[in-house]
Amino acid sequence: MDYFYVIVFYSLAFCSVYVQVFFLVTFFEKRRSIVKHPDILELTRYPEITIVIPCYNEEKTVSKTVESLCNLDYPKDKLSIFLIDDGSTDGTWDIFKKFENIPGISIFKKENGGKHTCLNLALEKTNSEFFGCLDSDSLVHPQALKRIVNMFNNDENAMAIVPSILVLNPKNILQSAQKAEYEMAIYIKKMLGFMGGIHVTPGPLSIFRKKVFDDLGPYRKAHNTEDQEIALRMQEHGYKIDHCPDSYVYTITPDSFIKLYKQRLRWVYGFIKNMIDYRRLIFRKKYGTVAFFTIPSGLISIISVLFIFSTLLYNVYQFIYNKIIQVGVVGFSNSYSFKFDWFFFDTKTIFFFSIILYVLLLSAMIIGRKMVNEKRALSINVLYFIVIYSIIAPFWLFRAIFNSIISKESSWTLERLSLKK
Repeated sequence: MDYFYVIVFYSLAFCSVYVQVFFLVTFFEKRRSIVKHPDILELTRYPEITIVIPCYNEEKTVSKTVESLCNLDYPKDKLSIFLIDDGSTDGTWDIFKKFENIPGISIFKKENGGKHTCLNLALEKTNSEFFGCLDSDSLVHPQALKRIVNMFNNDENAMAIVPSILVLNPKNILQSAQKAEYEMAIYIKKMLGFMGGIHVTPGPLSIFRKKVFDDLGPYRKAHNTEDQEIALRMQEHGYKIDHCPDSYVYTITPDSFIKLYKQRLRWVYGFIKNMIDYRRLIFRKKYGTVAFFTIPSGLISIISVLFIFSTLLYNVYQFIYNKIIQVGVVGFSNSYSFKFDWFFFDTKTIFFFSIILYVLLLSAMIIGRKMVNEKRALSINVLYFIVIYSIIAPFWLFRAIFNSIISKESSWTLERLSLKK
C-alpha cells in the first residue's frame, strides 16, 4: 500500500510542478508579446457587433449591466444589444421595458429554456460580423470592447477573444479569496492563449466572429456549461481562441459558501462531462495543446486535490485513532511538555514538493496581479484563497465526480436563483 501511495504521489507531484513550470517558462518567453493598450484607443475599423444579455430573475443587477454596455466607448450605430428574458418570474421584464426605446437595444421574452436557448435566439436574429454575451451580473470597462476588437483587427485568424474577468467590489473574505483566484486566472488564461489551449469562452464578454456559429452550428446545452463546449468544438475544428488581458469585465461573485459550492459544482461537473464528450481530442496530435496539456492538466488538478485531501483525512484519522489507544492504555498525563527540536523536523520529499508548489502558486498570483496593474505584488487575499479553497474545494470536486457518475446535472436556472438570495 505504501509503495502504491509513493508512486501516485510522485506522479501527481511531478505533473503538478510540470504544469506550473510550463506556465512560468511560457510567461518569460512571451511576456514582451502581452498586449497593453493605451487608456484611450482608436481603431482603424469598427465592425458591427451584437451582444446579448440572457436573464433569469435578474431585476436587481441587469439595469447596471445594460448601462455599462451603453457606456462602452464604441460607435453606437455599430453595437446592438439584445436583452432576453428567459421566462423570469420577477420584475426583469419591467426593467427591460425601460430600455426598449433606446436605439440599438432590442428586448425579447421567451419561455424558460436555459442560457443556451437565449444565445441561440439572438444568433437567429442578428447578422452582425461579431457576436458576444454578457452575464447579467457583470459590468464592462468602457474600453473593453475596443481592446478586443483591436486584437481581431490585428489577427484575422482569431475566431474568439476572451476578456479578463475580475471580482466586483469584494465585500467579505470569501469574495476576497475569489479575487485572488480570478487574478491568477488572468495569467493562466493568457499563457493558454499563447499556447493555443484555451478551453472555455466565459459568459462575460467573450466575443466571437459570427462565422464560428455559421460554420459549427449554434450553442448546445452541454451540461449547462455551453461556454466550455463551444470552446472545445472550436479547438476540434482548429479555430483560434485568444485572450485580451486588459479587456476588463467586473463580475459579482458568490458571497456565501453554499453559493460558491453550487457554482463550482456546475463548472467542474460540466468540465468532466464535456471532457468525456470530447475524449476523442485527448492525446491526439492534431488537436495540439488542448489535447496534450489543457484537458490532461485539468484532470490531474482534480485528482491531485482529491488525493491530497484524502491523504490528509486518513492521517487525521490515524492520529486520532492512535491517541485514543494511547489514552486507553496509559491514560491522560500532564507530565508531557512540548519542546521543539530541529532534529525531528520532517524533511520528507513531500515537504519540499509542497514548498515548490506553493512558491509556483505565489508566482502565478504575483504575475496575475501585475497583469491587472495591482500596486502590491501580494495581498492577504492570497492567504484567504489558499486556506479557504484547500478546505472547501475537495467537497465540490467529490460531488461533481459523483454527479458525473450518476449523470445528475446542476441547473443554470436554480443557480441563478440561489445567487440572488
